[in-house]
Amino acid sequence: MKAHQAFVIALALLQPIEGLDLRVQRAVQERRSPALDRVMQTATDLGRRDVVAGALLGIAVLDPVQGPALARLAIVALVGTNLVVEGLKLAVGRPRPDGERKRSNASFPSGHAASAMCMAWILARRWPRAGVFLWILAAVVAWSRIVLNRHYLSDVVCGAAVGLVCAWAAFQVPGLDPARQAGRRARDPAPGGRADP
Repeated sequence: MKAHQAFVIALALLQPIEGLDLRVQRAVQERRSPALDRVMQTATDLGRRDVVAGALLGIAVLDPVQGPALARLAIVALVGTNLVVEGLKLAVGRPRPDGERKRSNASFPSGHAASAMCMAWILARRWPRAGVFLWILAAVVAWSRIVLNRHYLSDVVCGAAVGLVCAWAAFQVPGLDPARQAGRRARDPAPGGRADP
């Protein structure tokens, strides 16, 4: 298959997705209100890098047993997430739904959705009882980007997928996942000690 044929096929496959993106954008924008915008702006602000960094610092300080290792895991996963997101933004260069066309701040994929889903998985693994809340919070952060007209639906879905894949990849790095290390310590006691029953 020649390159131009592959390009035509790719465009044909993307057309229904773009149509769905535009329908969702119109429907959401027709229902915007000042009250909803305030809530969605607050949700979006939770995905800012300084807020995430502050949360990780708090976790490292307030959970002295697993906090520093959890923060390290999150930083590795988020660095990977942001590298993939920024690379795709530059490669694809999709204009934002609000009309912004700066390639370095392109619409596809959503960095907020990617970071939110990445963090949700990492934190829910550490605190399973808070898992439902963390996943819902991540979904609200991601959805806020559509409501505030900064991303299309496909930007958010692909961003979320990037975040989940990068979190999974970080879990696979030997010695980085505190949950895996804790399980190993329980199975393999120190010399002279005994395993937990």
